[in-house]
Amino acid sequence: MRVPLSWLGEYVDLEHDVTTEAVHAALVSVGLEEEDVHRFEVTGPVVVGEVLDLAPEPQTNGKTINWCHVRVAPAGQRAADGGEDVRGIVCGAHNFTVGDKVVVSLPGAVLPGPFPISARKTYGHVSDGMIASSRELGLGDDHDGILRLATLGVDAEPGADAIALLGLDDAAVEVNVTPDRGYAFSIRGIAREYAHATGAAFRDPAHAVLAYTRSESAPVFPVTVADEAPIRGRVGSSVFVTRVVRGVDTSRPTPPWMLARLRLAGVRSVSLVVDITNYVMFELGQPLHGYDLATLRGGIVVRRAGRGETLETLDGQTRRLHAEDLVIADDAGAIGLAGVMGGARTEISAGTSDVVIEAANFDPVSVARTARRHKLPSEASRRFERGVDPLVAPVAAARAVQLLVDLAGGTADELGSVLADPRTIEPIELPDGYVSGLIGVEYAPEEIRGALAEIGASVEAGGAGLLVAPPSWRPDLTDRATLAEEVARITGYDRIPAILPVAPPGRGLTAGQRLRRTVAQALAASGLTEILSYPFLSRPINDRLGSRRASRRSRSPSPTRWMRPPPSCGSLSSPVWRRPLRAIAPADSWISRSTSSVPCSSRREGGRSGPTRFRSAVPARPRRSRRR
Repeated sequence: MRVPLSWLGEYVDLEHDVTTEAVHAALVSVGLEEEDVHRFEVTGPVVVGEVLDLAPEPQTNGKTINWCHVRVAPAGQRAADGGEDVRGIVCGAHNFTVGDKVVVSLPGAVLPGPFPISARKTYGHVSDGMIASSRELGLGDDHDGILRLATLGVDAEPGADAIALLGLDDAAVEVNVTPDRGYAFSIRGIAREYAHATGAAFRDPAHAVLAYTRSESAPVFPVTVADEAPIRGRVGSSVFVTRVVRGVDTSRPTPPWMLARLRLAGVRSVSLVVDITNYVMFELGQPLHGYDLATLRGGIVVRRAGRGETLETLDGQTRRLHAEDLVIADDAGAIGLAGVMGGARTEISAGTSDVVIEAANFDPVSVARTARRHKLPSEASRRFERGVDPLVAPVAAARAVQLLVDLAGGTADELGSVLADPRTIEPIELPDGYVSGLIGVEYAPEEIRGALAEIGASVEAGGAGLLVAPPSWRPDLTDRATLAEEVARITGYDRIPAILPVAPPGRGLTAGQRLRRTVAQALAASGLTEILSYPFLSRPINDRLGSRRASRRSRSPSPTRWMRPPPSCGSLSSPVWRRPLRAIAPADSWISRSTSSVPCSSRREGGRSGPTRFRSAVPARPRRSRRR
């Protein structure tokens, strides 16, 4: 997860001169893993320029260049590099004209690469700088022409600092998010973790916008959840929110501040509507999807894929769906793989005017299986697999509508829907003294309550301890041990002492250890070769040993999941073992020392570890035919 510092600073108080190293250190202290730092790597005098004139000049190589004069400072003032206010610059692009505002890299600037800029003679002129493209600035992949600020909706005076204007002075810290910390796949989650680590004030972005609640008189956008084959008994979608925004101008540019933040977060710009849905996903952790309302046929249905059903996804691939795939569909068929990727038929295009925003919560197992089956990992599936806050969907939908109105000129429609059946969060009993006993640190009761309240849990007194209801964004908190770990994390891992375990009475080896070693040494001295064998067997070998009734099977999906049974007389002499044993240790006899698994009396109890046994074998040698 990449976190731009300017974005993080909107929701948690950062020191004015905070460094990426300090932010990384704070996040590491609460259990996140440091990965990398990302910057635009643009330095030096990079300013806004105004094209005063340009003259096309055909060259002998067939290429036509433009000899331009560009104002790079207010008239009569020195430019940022100390030079004249008007510069002559050679430019090979042709997508601009007189009067356009552009980005000029003056001599002394360094662009990503690194690519240092200097005055140099080319095509018969001295080019005193360079007019830059989006790719040369690190803002995008467009290199067909130079960046015209009008395409970003920006108008600034010549000489203005383009680095600050375009957000190129920002930096992003990257952290590795473990599978149990899905809430940290958002600026909201990272800001909360930074507040835990530093004590800085946290402003929840989910509280900055009013969650969408449909009024009784408002028209309903038809949505149905018809999951007739839920995986593990869990319906594929527990929350589904839709909002409609009309009159959206898809030709409007994505503003520079959003463009820079998405770029630092590792997301390429697609269009304003798509960029807004991606922006909200990174901000709140709730994946969104936008549909062109004009392309929908009837309402939306969440269901499993039908037999032989296909779907053309946004990447242009036509995919044959599996009966277990959860899909979003309308009356004409599937229009998206739920939580993974949308379909091409309802894609937002240049002609889109009315947009349907979807904010839903999908079953993590269903999304994970679909993404792996179709080899379609996405930012949305990564979040759903780890668990998304089911209560943030209405907030995310409202936030997307707000941005579409403010940036795309749309109008929020009353048409929408809210289907919500989130799972009830059961409180967890936390007995007095449990946390201190498990962690090995003496915590005061007030300290435990404060730490759990800080992560957003509801804490109440209950009997001889506490009743703790985890927050909706923490599905990983499922038992008292995970709550104890949170207390240790919030109060600081450095408080846990490093204490060596107490040695057994009398020191040295235990009586059992001495006996086992004595027996093994005596057998080895008698000429037997000791071998180390694998504690698990495959089913065919287990059957050939005739020990299925005497062995237990682990829950691992591995094919070698039969636990080694108690040794029986002659088991190592079985034909199953002759060839592998002779390949491992070509000796006359072998000895194997191991702990076996002994089945218990009931299926619920499973198996238990048996005593250490010794088994030996003297393999039979094949008879040699005698020559007559």
